[in-house]
Amino acid sequence: MCKKLVIFFVSVLFAATTAVGQGCDVKQLNFKSGEKVTYRAVYNWGFIWVNAGDVEFLVRDTTYMQQPALHLVSRGWSLKKYDGIFKVRDRFEAIVHPTTLKPFWFERDTYEGGFEAYNRYIYKHDENILDIISHTSDRPYKRDLLPIKDCTFDVVSAIYYCRTLDFDKYKKGDKIPITIAIDDEVFDLFLRYKGKEQLKTRDGTVFNTIRFSALLVEGTIFKGGEDLEVWVTDDDNKVPVLVEAKILVGSVKAVLTGMEGLKHPVTSIVKE
Repeated sequence: MCKKLVIFFVSVLFAATTAVGQGCDVKQLNFKSGEKVTYRAVYNWGFIWVNAGDVEFLVRDTTYMQQPALHLVSRGWSLKKYDGIFKVRDRFEAIVHPTTLKPFWFERDTYEGGFEAYNRYIYKHDENILDIISHTSDRPYKRDLLPIKDCTFDVVSAIYYCRTLDFDKYKKGDKIPITIAIDDEVFDLFLRYKGKEQLKTRDGTVFNTIRFSALLVEGTIFKGGEDLEVWVTDDDNKVPVLVEAKILVGSVKAVLTGMEGLKHPVTSIVKE
């Protein structure tokens, strides 16, 4: 159980929130440098619930090629009591344009139960090329030059791009496409808008939320298909509150545990 969850707590958070609308225009960012959002990952198998990992997302100011940029960072780790069973230390980072969120650079450096993986992307937008360096514990270093569309994201930049979406222009059931680079491949995925609803969290807080499902890539823990549900705050921040996915055995959740440095007031809270 622990193994599936600690893989999940980064994989699902990233996969779940990598849904964006057609086009790449960002009218206004709804987050700022200094924001920090945290999650607890939980695995469910029948009547058994296990808290096994934590994830944090950070936004910072930086420069890239001597120009202002935003540095988006996510780190995930297993709880210490599970380190002896399946230790996880994951880091994902992206550098993006400070107003359009167009990605410039991405790096993944992960350790999961002895398995190591590394990806580095450099976006060559003038050539529509993604320059990828990658290696894992069972695959040697390699470099790929992949053709990409104008609106191609990595898992980190896509999360923040998603938060700029205006969901009010969609109807229930609408599909919203995205192209995203994952590991050393590029996938055309989508989310499906499911409307608005109130959500009560485990600590009793009630949020007004926007709900959508996301198409997953079939792999070692996911079946593929639209087996992932996401609820984000129905306010100007659009912070993911809950992410839930079915996996090959059981289900997994990522639950919001903290928000600070937000750009806008959290007006979506109905009851604390």
